[in-house]
Amino acid sequence: MKAIFGTFGLIATLGFAGAAFADDGGCVIHYVRTACQGQEAESFKKCDGKAECDKTKPADSAEACAAAALKSCDNDRLDITKYKVITAMYNGEALVGGFDSEGNADPAGPNFCDKNRPDLNKCD
Repeated sequence: MKAIFGTFGLIATLGFAGAAFADDGGCVIHYVRTACQGQEAESFKKCDGKAECDKTKPADSAEACAAAALKSCDNDRLDITKYKVITAMYNGEALVGGFDSEGNADPAGPNFCDKNRPDLNKCD
């Protein structure tokens, strides 16, 4: 009888641990970069040379995934990347970022990047 409960406990523990690890892959951030003129190769380097790509981020909730998406709007390459459109999905569900694809406020918009951020739209 102890063996049955011991085995059940081990299976239950492994099942819960597996579910916890599965959540880390549930946050997918989609990047679309607009490069400054002549800077396409450098700007797109983070997406293997493409303007768009998906990256999986660790997150254990939709809120943590949204925070990761918002952080992905950060731009420290002001003369290389003009603008980003960042959208996110958590466990297959699209998250609301609050902006449209041009960065205008939209309560149902999927984009997390505000066009008025001080680190975007700064190409010289």
